Amino acid sequence: MMPDYALLARQLAALLDTRDWLTNSAQTCAFLMQEIPHLNWVGFYLQREPEVLALGPFQGKPACHPIPFDRGVCGAAARTRETQRVDDVHAVAEHIACDAASNAELVVPIVAGDRLWGVLDLDSPLKGRFGDADRAGIEALAAVFVAHSELT
Repeated sequence: MMPDYALLARQLAALLDTRDWLTNSAQTCAFLMQEIPHLNWVGFYLQREPEVLALGPFQGKPACHPIPFDRGVCGAAARTRETQRVDDVHAVAEHIACDAASNAELVVPIVAGDRLWGVLDLDSPLKGRFGDADRAGIEALAAVFVAHSELT
């Protein structure tokens, strides 16, 4: 069953009752892990130095850190500032295998003004888990996070 992303956006907006990015990113991860079916990892990677992503708040197994922009699906999202939707991560030569149980991935860049703040990464054990509706829905949820957070 497809999540009702419009309802989830309203619920997330109500949940994010502070401007603090750390609290909001932790809450967003927990909310997505609870409400989006068939996920095994949800988290943020933050750009704290040039061309490198650092692990931020997440839900799931321990994760890879750091991730250079020239490696992996998260690196591609950061480098291009475009959402990456991968049906089978094992078919991607540059994929970074943090958890062998992850088979599909959706990564949304988080941009504040004209600056890349980081990426929102969702992994699933199901190949082909993320369709176009999921991409649009998760991008909308990421926009709710950005609108409610002080990303300086």
